[in-house]
Amino acid sequence: MTHTYIPLDEYPRKWIFNHHQMPVADQDKALIKPLSQKSAMQVWQQFISAKSVSPEHFHKGDWPMKPKAFSKTDAWQSAWDSDEPQLPEMLADFIQWPDDTLVYFCYEKYQVIETRWDIFARHWKNFLFFDDSPILVSPSSKQAVMFEQNGHYKMGSRG
Repeated sequence: MTHTYIPLDEYPRKWIFNHHQMPVADQDKALIKPLSQKSAMQVWQQFISAKSVSPEHFHKGDWPMKPKAFSKTDAWQSAWDSDEPQLPEMLADFIQWPDDTLVYFCYEKYQVIETRWDIFARHWKNFLFFDDSPILVSPSSKQAVMFEQNGHYKMGSRG
């Protein structure tokens, strides 16, 4: 599947990667690629849901709603609030992807960012300025993580 992208400078949420307290290096910004609406929709339909437009509209048949989709949960808010840049420990233990693994951070049907695992792991706090239950997936793995507004995240496997 070939994707089209929005230049990061034209992305409506670009400020999350330009925040003065959480700077993102230019070489990392080059690997943060917001998808066009059409490409985002394709990724969302393939990896998240064919029917729902956002996490708050998931249907019973969507894999994130299945009782066994997520097997572990932990808090992300305290790690986000800290001065330490690393991922929450349980999340870092759960995901053991190679640095160059392609990942999609899916906010909703028309808001998806493509990047690499190492870029996401280094700048996860920037991505979570918007925490309306976005889901992190990789085409090469069934593992998935959903970040909830209540400051917790759920780890599991997409169906």
